[in-house]
Amino acid sequence: MVKTVNDAGDRVLDDVQISRVIEMAWEDRTPFGAIEHSYGLDETGVIKLMRQELKPSSFRLWRQRVSNRATKHEAKRSFEVGRAYCKTQYKQR
Repeated sequence: MVKTVNDAGDRVLDDVQISRVIEMAWEDRTPFGAIEHSYGLDETGVIKLMRQELKPSSFRLWRQRVSNRATKHEAKRSFEVGRAYCKTQYKQR
């Protein structure tokens, strides 16, 4: 869990963590709750990060993609969706 916070109270992530949050945010089956658990960013924080890091057109595409997507919001997920982890999800390092 990231513990560094700036003066505005926002989490400060390094480049590798930012890249991973963006990757998780683009994945359909990874809910915002998983990002919050791993990096301490709630849905609003993820939206703010995506707005800062993506080009405006990419941000609009992402927002359109995740808006009202049941798999991104744990409260809307049905039991059949399963877990947010896939064995091919993480890159080999």
